[in-house]
Amino acid sequence: MNTATQNLEHDHVFILRLTDVMLAMVEKMSTNTEHFDLVVNLIRKFADGLHHAKEEDLLFPLMGKKGFSPEQGPVAVMLNEHVQGRVYVKGVSEGITASRAGSDGALQSIYENMTGYAHLLQNHIGKENNILFRMADQVFSAEEQQQLLAQFAEVETKTVEEFNSENSIQKINDLAAIYL
Repeated sequence: MNTATQNLEHDHVFILRLTDVMLAMVEKMSTNTEHFDLVVNLIRKFADGLHHAKEEDLLFPLMGKKGFSPEQGPVAVMLNEHVQGRVYVKGVSEGITASRAGSDGALQSIYENMTGYAHLLQNHIGKENNILFRMADQVFSAEEQQQLLAQFAEVETKTVEEFNSENSIQKINDLAAIYL
């Protein structure tokens, strides 16, 4: 990974794998709340906590300095989709709580929110990889890409070890071995 955008695309490989796991969990009608909890934690701590932190706190502001508004256009769309994703994750989390309380319909809520999240993220990542990151590559200098990459590494060091990139990828692969 020589550039910041390549670093983000590398994360995307595993986030997409997680969305495949989520869809497989729904298809197989999993009732394993421990696995649902792990998925929520992987999203909140790796996909949202680490990956989106790199985008929202570092990449998007630098793109803003290059003329990409956070209020309209591609960056605004990505930010809005991050918010939509968090709504789905909240729905999964609430469904887990309701399921543990024995609520009818809780599993259906989990499945609907997991499916919504997975489809949203698959489309979202396609737009980032193929459009937004290519725009960034056009306007960032090699030096700016390297500065971002160094800042990404700093974010990584501040991530809870249990859900740093390496451990999150292992957890995703473990779930994939079960469901895919």
